[in-house]
Amino acid sequence: MRKTALLAALAATALPFSAFAQGRPAPAPAPAVSAEVAALRDAALKDDVAYDIVEGLTTEVGPRLAGTEAEARARDWAVQKLTALGFKNVRIETTPMSVWVRGVETGEVVAPFPQKLHLTALGGSGATPPEGITAEIVYFPSFADLQRAPEGSLKGKIAFVSNAMVATQDGSSYGQFGAARFVGPGIAAQKGAIAMVIRSIGSDHGRGPHTGQTNFPKGVAPIPAAALSTSDADNLSRMVARGQPIKLHLVLTPRETGQHDTGNVIAEVPGTDPNAGLIVVGGHLDSWDLGTGAIDDASGVAITAAAAKRLLDGPAPRRTIRVVWFGDEETGGAGAAAYFAAHKNERHDLVAESDFGADRIWRVEFNLPDSAKPAGDRVAAALAPLGIVRGTALGGDGADIALLVKSGVAAIDLNQSGTRYFDYHHTPEDTLERIDPEQLRQNVAAWTAMLAVIANAPEEIGTTKAKP
Repeated sequence: MRKTALLAALAATALPFSAFAQGRPAPAPAPAVSAEVAALRDAALKDDVAYDIVEGLTTEVGPRLAGTEAEARARDWAVQKLTALGFKNVRIETTPMSVWVRGVETGEVVAPFPQKLHLTALGGSGATPPEGITAEIVYFPSFADLQRAPEGSLKGKIAFVSNAMVATQDGSSYGQFGAARFVGPGIAAQKGAIAMVIRSIGSDHGRGPHTGQTNFPKGVAPIPAAALSTSDADNLSRMVARGQPIKLHLVLTPRETGQHDTGNVIAEVPGTDPNAGLIVVGGHLDSWDLGTGAIDDASGVAITAAAAKRLLDGPAPRRTIRVVWFGDEETGGAGAAAYFAAHKNERHDLVAESDFGADRIWRVEFNLPDSAKPAGDRVAAALAPLGIVRGTALGGDGADIALLVKSGVAAIDLNQSGTRYFDYHHTPEDTLERIDPEQLRQNVAAWTAMLAVIANAPEEIGTTKAKP
């Protein structure tokens, strides 16, 4: 028996132990998967398009910080690639944004245990003088401890928050531990700190620091803010435990370079029904500048484009599939805001985003109107042979699609495993070597199956236009 057929049989017949133990009735049988959808899905398990996109983008462009010349080259590269793949209506839609770039970034413990530190500036960080600053640290085991610090208690000091993120399959720990980076420096500044360092928001145990955006409240001047590698942060915590004052010397010289263009690259698989709405899929083209942005998010744009290509090469789908490679997801979302502003009055039937690496998809979640629930059932049935289970939460995760989802557009999430994602997220290690080709193909197969069902579904899926 073929592996996919075996998995399908198991998925169709398996019941939770509790259903037998508690005498619950068997669930309704899963709908049949059409031969066309199954054939597209299974063929995608041999896909090479996605890996070719990731390899090309990371090799020929590399890091793509939003608003920089590198991101502009990435847009041009994307247009050439999507055009060569046969997509229609390929174009760039630009929008201005304020651009931040890093400069010199060094750190060291100067007393009582002198040694160098591995760190990197957080996006939006303020700058030290060129010669740097030297000050005593105030230690906070967690972000909550920083929040509880009295007003003015950090005057003239460097705040250090050491909360240690742990890996979870669904990535849910990122929101909890990430607050130290998202808003921590702004809070430290309000309490008088002259700088802040955090333990990198990552699940690794190495010396590569994790960057990422931080945001200062309106009216609060940005202070220098950096992420220590997890190993260096743990070492600094051990120094604190010895009970002596710790002094750091920091040099961080990032700067704002003014307004420059970011932009979205858009390509389409034309549909046959002019009255049907759009299906928008994609990820973000920009990346942080420490690595080459392979898992975040060259893989996401590659997976969704490769899946759309599968339908492009077959009979035209009922609904138009619009592939969007968004600009500036990492530093503020200017690309997503620009797309919404330009296209909010078009009918969008469904949106879905891939922005969580390239490891196996393990769960699908839906946010569909009642009229489209049969289509969701068919998607779940088509995904079961790939080892993907149906979740119970509402779909619609992803910064680039958030405005459309908030406006009422239907959404589907194809959740990838995050067990190792935050080992490499926003680090110098986000490179092509992090991509597992077999797991990448499973992603393409899942997205292909989802698109094959939804793009041709007879049901009403998105019945209202996106509105602000």
